[in-house]
Amino acid sequence: MKLSKDQVRHVATLARLELKAEEEERFSGQLSAILDYINQLGELDTDGVAPTSRALDVNNVFREDEVKARFDEGSWRSNAPSEEMDHFRVPKIIEG
Repeated sequence: MKLSKDQVRHVATLARLELKAEEEERFSGQLSAILDYINQLGELDTDGVAPTSRALDVNNVFREDEVKARFDEGSWRSNAPSEEMDHFRVPKIIEG
């Protein structure tokens, strides 16, 4: 499945990426190869495979709930660049 440059631009816009012309060409080929591989996976015969089968038999591992001592205040405070009211203070990352 060959993606056009317009389709690559559309995907880049959705991902909020700014691509140069040479990147559009390169990504067109790379994304096309990825989609071709996904199409190959869709052609596999999975009739005898259970939907949740795994290579290894995996079981949940549980542990007893144990009350443990809180972090030593000195240790976490020494690693905090800034703290306020017993919480890490971090720079604002959301605009508005």
